[in-house]
Amino acid sequence: MYDYETYLSPLTWRYGSERMRHVWSEAHKRRAWRRLWVALAEAQADMGLVAPEQAADLRAHAGEVDVARSLEIEAEIKHDLMSEIRAFAEQCPVGGGIIHAGATSMDIKDNAEVLLLRESLDLLLERLRPLLGVLADLIEARAAQPCMGYTHLQPAEPTTVGYRLAQYGLDLLLDLEELQRVCRGLRAKGFRGAVGTAASYAQLLSEGQASKAGNGQPAGDSQSGARAARALDAAIMERLGLESFPVVTQTYPRKQDWLVLNALAGLGGSLYKLAFDLRLLQSAPFGEWSEPFGRRQVGSSTMAFKRNPENAETMDSLARLLATLPRVAWDNAAHSLLERTLDDSGNRRLILPQGFLLADELLRRAHGILEGLVIHDAGVARQLQAYGPFAASERLLMELVKAGADRQEMHEVIRQHSLAAWQVVARDPAADNPLADLLAGDARVLAHLPAGRVRDLMDAAGYVGDAPPRARALAARLREASEAYGD
Repeated sequence: MYDYETYLSPLTWRYGSERMRHVWSEAHKRRAWRRLWVALAEAQADMGLVAPEQAADLRAHAGEVDVARSLEIEAEIKHDLMSEIRAFAEQCPVGGGIIHAGATSMDIKDNAEVLLLRESLDLLLERLRPLLGVLADLIEARAAQPCMGYTHLQPAEPTTVGYRLAQYGLDLLLDLEELQRVCRGLRAKGFRGAVGTAASYAQLLSEGQASKAGNGQPAGDSQSGARAARALDAAIMERLGLESFPVVTQTYPRKQDWLVLNALAGLGGSLYKLAFDLRLLQSAPFGEWSEPFGRRQVGSSTMAFKRNPENAETMDSLARLLATLPRVAWDNAAHSLLERTLDDSGNRRLILPQGFLLADELLRRAHGILEGLVIHDAGVARQLQAYGPFAASERLLMELVKAGADRQEMHEVIRQHSLAAWQVVARDPAADNPLADLLAGDARVLAHLPAGRVRDLMDAAGYVGDAPPRARALAARLREASEAYGD
């Protein structure tokens, strides 16, 4: 029994959910193996290769996984799958002798792994759905709230809080679609034997058919065994609710792992950006957003006043690791030489569960952040008041030109006053931006527009284009995708 006196992965207890840990647990994996052996035996029973009572015996004991006994056997024989076969056979006095007949290890492991991949993707999609709903609510509530936009981390033009949130929503909507596509596209190896030719199954089935027919046909001498092997494969896949690749080697194409992990890394990238932007906006110079902070939460062991964005920082830390995993899967696919090499086996025990547990934790934390996201209205308004007039001067320039002013002359007037106003704001961010007053008092500007009109045009809150309706439209798409999930 493992305890805290030995190394435990943080994914064992700190990060990820119990449900996802269960999917990738040793016992659940072995139950999936046994499910494959039962499906194989039942399909073989239907074709007369084994007795129905043998297959029934396997099904009766399939849930009695004894990991300790399997590991005891593995310590002696040094083969994880064979140790499970022997442990299973010990429990099955009638059917134990036919377990794994005709199969190679990857007929069991790879097909079982696809079952785990599908279960894990379904769980992530189940977690992503409510997150989209929470985000849709936030976008709708803040669709028209003006805020300062930033490019190059410098004040740019106004946008709205809802429109900024919509950018994260669009990323996650694309992730939802990709995860669904990858999940729908999952394919199994099927039961094809050592190099994917199904020769062992054809041998088994051709011998049986020749015996039944009494035609004296030599074993494996016709295509009857190959046809029967294909029928056996199809029957097993139907029992499991899987489709198999049309051609395989000893394994399913390892590119599938890359596709899966790439989709997870894509989700991680979207959540990384959300968390990173939140960290920026929570910093004192911005002071616009912050993640929820518990009443008894401690931000620092020395600086008692600290309210660090701990969840957002953890998200970015874990997402960085998730981003590295597709590279390992790429190597596994590219280096799977000829019909198969074993140099992918060790790292796949790590990267597949790690990828899903990391993505699971990212979604969990993101949901908590968005559900309790704090928008500091005063901070949003302060930033807009400080920097918005610089952006609004573009609108003033357009109206001056429409009123007959020389565009180049007005551009220079605005530039000069903007430089002076910037010095005021730079010295004291809390000071009122004087740009509107400077321009409303300039005779060169007043020759074309009255002072009141100049001040109205310099109100940046109205300079957000069609951001509000676009944000609401995206929120509707998020809600539709959230509610349609699983249909």
